Amino acid sequence: MARYRPEKGPKQYWQEYKVPYRRDTVVLDALNQVKAEQDGTLAYRWSCRMGVCGSCGANINGVPRLTCETFLHDFKGQELVIEPLANFPVVKDLVVNFEDFMEKLVRVKPWIIRERESPVEEGEYKQSAAELERYSQYSSCINCMLCYAACPVYGLNEEWLGPAATALAYRYIEDSRDQGKKVRFPIVHDMKGIWECTLVGECSVVCPKGVDPMLAIQKTKILGAMEAPKSILNPQTLKAILPRGGQ
Repeated sequence: MARYRPEKGPKQYWQEYKVPYRRDTVVLDALNQVKAEQDGTLAYRWSCRMGVCGSCGANINGVPRLTCETFLHDFKGQELVIEPLANFPVVKDLVVNFEDFMEKLVRVKPWIIRERESPVEEGEYKQSAAELERYSQYSSCINCMLCYAACPVYGLNEEWLGPAATALAYRYIEDSRDQGKKVRFPIVHDMKGIWECTLVGECSVVCPKGVDPMLAIQKTKILGAMEAPKSILNPQTLKAILPRGGQ
C-alpha cells in the first residue's frame, strides 16, 4: 500500500499488510481491518459503504475503483497494490485534495437557472417522462472522481474542465425546466472545456454509476456545433463582423 506521511518526509513509501480473507470481503473492509487492528495511522476516506457517497475511491492495481465495491475475491491469488487516486495532490496516504474539482463544479452552475422564478402558488415546473429521460443518466454522478483519476487529458492539463463537471453541465442543459443554456455554453465550450477531450473514454469505463461522461461531452459538442450557425446569423453578431455599411 502507498503511504504518504507529510510529517515523515516529502516522499511516498510502501507498506505491506496481510488481512483475513472471506468471500464477501471488500477492499474497504480490508482497510478498516488494518486501521482497527494493525496500524491506526492509516488515513483514507469512506462514509456510506454502499457505493453512494463516492468518498472511498482509490487506485487498486492501477485502476480507479470504489473500495466499498471492490471484492478481494476478484483478485484471488494476487497481491493488491492500493494507491491514492491519480491526478490529485495527495494530502495523506489515500486521502487526496479535491478542491480543483469543486471549483470546476461550481463554475458549470449545477443547479436549475430560471429567467423568472415562478411563485410557489403557481406549482412545480412540470416535466414529462420523456423529458426526464433525456438527462436522468447524467444526474447519477456521485462525485467520486474516478473519472478524473482515469483521464489522461486531465493528468496532463489540470485546467481542463474534466469529465464529471462537463457531464453535470450537460445534465442541466438538457433539463427542460432549466433556462441557463446561454450561461453554461460559453463555459463548457471554452478551449479549456469540451474541446480538450480527445475521446480516450476511460472516464466512462471506470464510472461506477454508468453516467458515461464521454457521451455527455460528445453530445455537448454536437449541441455546440448546432448552435454555432445560429450565433453567426444573429443580427447583433452580423452587425459586429460586417464592414460599416455592409449588407
